Formats: sequence, C-alpha cells, structure tokens
Amino acid sequence: MGAEELTYGENMRGVGGLVGVSVREPGGWWRRKSTPAKVETYTRWSFHFFAVTEVAAVGLPLFGAMPGWLTALLLVMLVGHAVTCAVVASRALDWTRGSREQPVHMLWTLGAVTVAVATTAIAITEHGPGGEDVDTAAGGIFAVVLIFGAGAIALGVRERKRIFGLVAGFAAGAGIIAFPLGMPGPATLATMVAVLLGTGFFAFTSVFSVWLLNAVYELDEARETRARLAVAEERLRFGRDLHDVMGRNLAVIALKSELAVQLARRGREEAVDQMTEVQRIAQETQREVRDVVRGYREADLGAELAGARGVLTAAGIDCEVTGEPAGLPAEVQSALGWVVREATTNVLRHGDAKRCTVAVLREAERVVLTVENDGASKSPGTGGSGLAGLRERLAAVTGTLEAGPAPDGVFRLVARVPVAVAEGVS
Repeated sequence: MGAEELTYGENMRGVGGLVGVSVREPGGWWRRKSTPAKVETYTRWSFHFFAVTEVAAVGLPLFGAMPGWLTALLLVMLVGHAVTCAVVASRALDWTRGSREQPVHMLWTLGAVTVAVATTAIAITEHGPGGEDVDTAAGGIFAVVLIFGAGAIALGVRERKRIFGLVAGFAAGAGIIAFPLGMPGPATLATMVAVLLGTGFFAFTSVFSVWLLNAVYELDEARETRARLAVAEERLRFGRDLHDVMGRNLAVIALKSELAVQLARRGREEAVDQMTEVQRIAQETQREVRDVVRGYREADLGAELAGARGVLTAAGIDCEVTGEPAGLPAEVQSALGWVVREATTNVLRHGDAKRCTVAVLREAERVVLTVENDGASKSPGTGGSGLAGLRERLAAVTGTLEAGPAPDGVFRLVARVPVAVAEGVS
C-alpha cells in the first residue's frame, strides 16, 4: 500500500451524472451511510418505535373502556410519557457518542413523569369507575410506563450498580405506589415481580444496544487505524531501504573527500584518484537510489493480487480474484499491481464493503483489470492524489483508468492497458 490514496470524492466528481442518479434512487440515503451510522440510526429509531408501541399498546384500549374525559386524561399523560422517553433516548445516545453532556435533568424529568402517570393509573384502578375493562386498561398503563421508563433511563446510565439499582427501585416503587392506594398484598407482590422482570429485560436491552453501538464504532476506528498503520509501515520500509543505500555511500564519500583534501594540500597526485573514486561512488549511489525508488513504485501483479485477497479476507471481506497475470510485460504488471494496491487500500479505509471482486482479463490487444466492491458509501474527501497518480502510471504504458459508482451500490474501477504498445515500450 502506498502513501497516495484513491479518493472516492475525485471519482464521484468525474462521474457526476452517475452520482446524481444514485442520490435520487429510493433508499440511497441508507446505502450511503457507513455501517456504524446504520447501526446508530437503527438504534435511535428502535427506541422511537418503542414510544409509538407504548401508546398503541395501552393507549388504544382506553377508548370505550372508561368515560371520555378520563380516557382523554390518561391518553394525554401516556403520550407525554412516550414523547419524554423518545427525547431521553435520543439525548442519551448523543451522550454515548460524545456529542452532548449526560442528560441528567431529562432523566429526572422522565422519572417524575413515570411516577405521575403510574400513580394516576393505579389510583383509577382502585378508586375510579368500576369495571373489568377499566381495571385492565389502567393496570396496563401502570405496568407499561414503569417498564418503558426504566428502559429509557437505563440508556443514560453507565455503571452496572446503578442499572441494578434502577431496576430494583422501579420494582419497589411499583409496590410503594400500589399498596397504599388499596391494591391487595398478593396482587401488589405479583405486580412488583412483573415490573421487576419487565424493567430488567428492557434495561438489559438498552445497555446491550449501547454496548453494540460503541463496539461497531470501535471496530470501524480499528479498521481505519490498521489501514493507516499499513501505509506508515510501507513508508518506514522505504525509509529503511533508502537509509541503507544513502547512509553507507555518503559515509564513504565523506571519508574519501576528506582524504582528497588532505592529499591536495600536500600536492599529492593521489588526490585526483580519490576524487575520481568519489565521483564513481556518487554515480553508483544515484543508480542504487533509482533502484530503491523503482522497487517502491513497481509492484508484481501476481503478488499484489494474492496480497489483496489475503488482506481483504482478513478484514472480513469476501474477496474473489479471477484471471492470470502471467506473461504480461513488466511495465504492465507494475502499473496494474499499483492499481490493485491502491484499490485494496481504499476498500479497507473508505468503504463499508462485504464483497470485493478483482478480475484480470487478457484480450486480444489489451489487458483489463476490474475491481468492484459494494458498500462504497463514505467519501474520504477531495484532497487525495491517488487517482492522478494511478493515471500517471497507466499513461506511461498508454493505459486508461475509469472509476466511479455503478448500479446496486457498487464502486467499480477499470484499468485498461494495450499489451502490444506496452511490449513495444519495454
């Protein structure tokens, strides 16, 4: 992997029409999201959906079960509780991602709203209009607001002891509210157990969702770090090779130059021989530096294909390589090998790929290298020079490069090199 990067921003500017079509496609906004962003969006809307579920599950049965004014009162309180839960969930997730402070005031507000709604519901059950429908509807609200309230609050709490205390506190609170308002002892105990199990499950779901979201972001950061380390390692390798060549020869040049100066001061003819040797070593150094740079810039296509398969497979990306690079001229293999190297780097760093295919097709008068990967959803910006560098290398062998989005969320890079021309160049 080299220091230059093929940026999707440049590719997309070069194929503006295709990008415009992609943006307007249904569901394109979802495909453009990275995996962590998708998980975060899914988590947020799941908790918002829970708020809708809360209203639908115990709010709709109120109609026809009790007088209209009482139905309206409970429905307003229930909707207010659900909206508060959704707001707390959203702010708690923002806090999890570090974009805002812990929403302590909202957590206390939700706790107070939960107690108010639960107390009103159990009071109606024990002292409101009689009837089995009334008891069932109000009792459902009592249990559901406690369970959903505890689950939303758990999103804004990190310590395990506090989570356990939250669950136990809501279960105990159910008894503290219900028993003094006239609920029989056995029924109060059964209610406490039901609330304990419900709040425990919902709180566990909330904690697990936060853990999963953080884990996905950490894995994505680790993948990007690994790609950056690979680039840094390649730079270090080049630096070591250059140091090995330059360090030794420059030391010899310095010694022989010093010796030539001393001989020249004494009028000795050997000074000319020493300077001739310095000239020879300098020329040899130039040649060795060119060899080092050529080795850094040239790449064996077969080795790069095998390396790409290994690296992508290790990253959890299904990589399929087809075609046989044997028999291609060295210049063609070097140019296409660099294309494979850069494409692999960008699949790891800038995409969200699950599958990648690399195909080498030898036609009558040219060779075509195609690299396709799905999940090309994240543009790294427009400051890279990888695309220009690849075109420069391919131009040396009269090759061309095409890169840009393809249908079905696929990013496609195609390099074509006329083999006959390349053989003439070599």
